[in-house]
Amino acid sequence: MLKGFRDFMMRGNVVDMAVGVVIGAAFTAVVTGFVTAFLTPLVGVVVGAAGDFASYSAHIGGVTFPYGQFLNVLIAFVLTAAVLYFCVVLPVTKATARYMPKKPKTPKRPCPECLTEIPEAARRCAACTAVVQPVVPVPAQY
Repeated sequence: MLKGFRDFMMRGNVVDMAVGVVIGAAFTAVVTGFVTAFLTPLVGVVVGAAGDFASYSAHIGGVTFPYGQFLNVLIAFVLTAAVLYFCVVLPVTKATARYMPKKPKTPKRPCPECLTEIPEAARRCAACTAVVQPVVPVPAQY
């Protein structure tokens, strides 16, 4: 029983996921700190609220609606999403496209036995193991 648990914990994907969660939490703290320390006050300067909308509220029928707290959270969310997109997603996407170009797709055809997609050059279907004739490309005539 303990051996099974140990084997489960030592699987690559469990350890990778745990490391990803820890790094994600640390990165969240960095991005939140950046947004709170620099971007939210900048928005406050632009709109004249000194970066804190918490005091904004509306009074309707004797009930107070503190919509300023919602504005603070909404602005923090939008700014955090923007920072993540422009500082993480966009650079990683560009780096992936540059350093890991997509492999050209091999032409596929259906297996005559099971109709699974197989490469045209295949001699045997990987799904049903049927022997198939490879498609020979016809040379271009000039």
